[in-house]
Amino acid sequence: MTTDKIYDQMTGEQPFRFNEEVAKVFPDMLKRSIPGYAATIEAIGSLAARYVQPATNCYDLGCSLGAATLAMRQGIDKSGCRIVAVDAAAAMTERCKSIIAEDDRQADRKTPVDVIEDDIRKLKIENASMVVLNYTLQFLAMDDRDALMRSIYDGMNDGGLLVLSEKVVDENAAMEELLIDLYHEHKRRNNYSQLEISRKRAALENVLIPETVRAHRERLANAGFRHTAVWLRYFNFVSIIAIR
Repeated sequence: MTTDKIYDQMTGEQPFRFNEEVAKVFPDMLKRSIPGYAATIEAIGSLAARYVQPATNCYDLGCSLGAATLAMRQGIDKSGCRIVAVDAAAAMTERCKSIIAEDDRQADRKTPVDVIEDDIRKLKIENASMVVLNYTLQFLAMDDRDALMRSIYDGMNDGGLLVLSEKVVDENAAMEELLIDLYHEHKRRNNYSQLEISRKRAALENVLIPETVRAHRERLANAGFRHTAVWLRYFNFVSIIAIR
């Protein structure tokens, strides 16, 4: 695993992009930057075993290097299923294809995976029993989020499961300040310097736009999902499950 030194070595200011430089260090970046990330990936596999139905599609929207895709693949025990992993960043999809190919070589996988470079807002969701948005929605323009959620809902089968993981803001300003401080302390414990923390926060400004938990749950309800719950929260990161 290549160590993330992007914001230690960078020169000048530039917005965050899912480019080749980020793709090279992405596993380390996720491990050190997102508290609870490993638990989220583990849960995705368990949820796939429980909710994926035979002869249906599963989607990993904003798949990056395919961690959620692999978790679903390992959890699925039904026949005739297919996973569609989609990301708009060429650097991510190319590496994801290599990782999936390596997984094919290491084990006899019954569930095929299609890795597609595309904008998830243009994708047609169909016959889906599970959809994962793992820290993806937060990078879309606010005006596009409702339409995407409705598209996902419309393409899912009854009883299908959505996993939505996001960085969030707290409605209480004092608690939000505390949660940010705790998160930055978490990053320092994971050997990010204060300079790296500050530089990355600036790079993500107006690129990653978080919302409140209430806003996410209201959007899911408005799209039609019958049941929603926050199953994991760690500082200002949450994972929500929703059932159609």
